[in-house]
Amino acid sequence: MSDTEILKTAGTTLTAKDFASDQEPKWCPGCGDHAVLQQIKNTLPDLGIPRENFVFISGIGCSSRLPYYMSAYGVHGIHGRALPMATGLKTARPDLCVWVATGDGDALSIGGNHFIHTLRRNPDLNVVLFNNEIYGLTKGQYSPTTKLGLRTVTSPSGVIDHPFNTASLTIGSGGSFFARAFDRDGKFLRGVLKRAALHKGMSLVEIYQNCPIFNNTAFEAFANSENRSETTMYVEQGKPLVFGKDGGKGIMLDGFRPIVVDIEKQGLSTSDLWIHDETDINKASILARFVDDREGDDEKLPCPIGVLFAQDKITYEDALTGQIQAAQEKGAGTFEELLKGDNSYIIK
Repeated sequence: MSDTEILKTAGTTLTAKDFASDQEPKWCPGCGDHAVLQQIKNTLPDLGIPRENFVFISGIGCSSRLPYYMSAYGVHGIHGRALPMATGLKTARPDLCVWVATGDGDALSIGGNHFIHTLRRNPDLNVVLFNNEIYGLTKGQYSPTTKLGLRTVTSPSGVIDHPFNTASLTIGSGGSFFARAFDRDGKFLRGVLKRAALHKGMSLVEIYQNCPIFNNTAFEAFANSENRSETTMYVEQGKPLVFGKDGGKGIMLDGFRPIVVDIEKQGLSTSDLWIHDETDINKASILARFVDDREGDDEKLPCPIGVLFAQDKITYEDALTGQIQAAQEKGAGTFEELLKGDNSYIIK
């Protein structure tokens, strides 16, 4: 976008249309990316940030085309390298609101090393991970999140690699915010994106997003509202973990093992259930494992949707600024002192 285009909306109330570029999205009909793009555009005006302060950075993949479709500054980077580019920008310009659009392949495969280290550094970035459990742009190879057994062009006999659990990986790598949402649940997704944007630190929103061409049944369990009531569980801070038709089922903890209970049949009340606390890393770690296969259980655990974990933690750029200020307060030194450092020797 040009500076002239930005200045047209400076000091005015922004709408979603102000963030729409003149480029037509080149995604397949029915692709979940369309829905995610729209909810991002719907979210940005709520943040009260000038349009010239938004930057969108991406790597490679279907989702990484997103910067072209946003009327804001942006960078379409190289495969797996969006996060270090975004970290550098945020460090140099902490006043900017920096977003990263990435996919399960871009972030967790070639970009996996950058992913875990960016999480532990905790720069103030808003990372949206489009997860369709497949490589869409390169025509259907399996990705780090593809389910076991799926036949693809690179796994004709079925995937044998165990998939990444994005939530567990995020929390285990020192991430300070993890949330999950669906592409087709627009209103809820918008709320999650806004909450992520307001988090001080790296927020990671994993969005289950349909690929109608190469992995159309990946999220069949969530395809309609009736299925979703039995297979998903919306978590809310301070509220009991309930799901099922009319909220008839809930989750209790047997030690560290989560179990599904029928509230009415077992004579329980919601006060007996697990109360969600997004600040408790131990409970968040258990919640993160709900999506793993649990063979032998009488009943599958539901997939948690919403903010699973949120922690206050100093950001990378704030820590770096603090170091620079502390060094400046010591006063100027000499170049010779810099070269010698604290460990130098005089050889006679």
